Amino acid sequence: MNTPFRGFGVSAAPARDQVLFDEGLRQHMLRIYNYMGLGLVITGLVAFAVANTPALYVPIFSSPLKWVVMLAPLAFVMFLSFRIERVSFATAQMLFWTFCAVMGLSMASIFLVFTGASIAQTFFITASVFGVMSLYGYTTKRDLSGMGTFLFMGLIGVVVASLVNLFLQSSALQFAVSVIGVLVFTGLTAYDTQRIKEEYSEHYGAEAAGKIAVMSALSLYLNFINLFQLLLQFTGQREE
Repeated sequence: MNTPFRGFGVSAAPARDQVLFDEGLRQHMLRIYNYMGLGLVITGLVAFAVANTPALYVPIFSSPLKWVVMLAPLAFVMFLSFRIERVSFATAQMLFWTFCAVMGLSMASIFLVFTGASIAQTFFITASVFGVMSLYGYTTKRDLSGMGTFLFMGLIGVVVASLVNLFLQSSALQFAVSVIGVLVFTGLTAYDTQRIKEEYSEHYGAEAAGKIAVMSALSLYLNFINLFQLLLQFTGQREE
């Protein structure tokens, strides 16, 4: 008579553990998306404020200082990537928010080049594409790890071609870079989401889990920002 109850107890424990794991994963992903979303808000507010303040954007974008502003986000990404294990969670957060603000400074020029309506339209298109691909990466049973090497090679190609085109100023090369870049960052959105999900463990300590959430948010944030900037080349309407 007691056998069914013993059987029930044994099977219930793994099920309860799975429920706790799923809830922990959901909270972890929600934390990452919240970081990313707030980062985008900071970037947008800084970009808009600078673009509407001539005392700020004139000395920046009419002097060599613009190169410092453009390259500063890359320095932040490299620092976070190589030093994340040596800094505290609070420092990692501060660096992430500062990075988002500096990115906004470097992106202020888009408000000087494109109309506000087309920027808003492109943002919602980007959000839709990002949302669909991130949801796919989170829910699909297909292993996307095989895409990693291909996407990374594509990313390197886009970066190198973009740097070369700073000197060539070729419209044909810019178009090719934009097309390939959109495909690369669309794929990276799904790939990174699945990677982040699979790397989750409820056994992380609070400090480690916090820093992992920051770095995961940075990955998704960069995918969104790059996808937005590339799509703007197609859908953005320039100021007359």
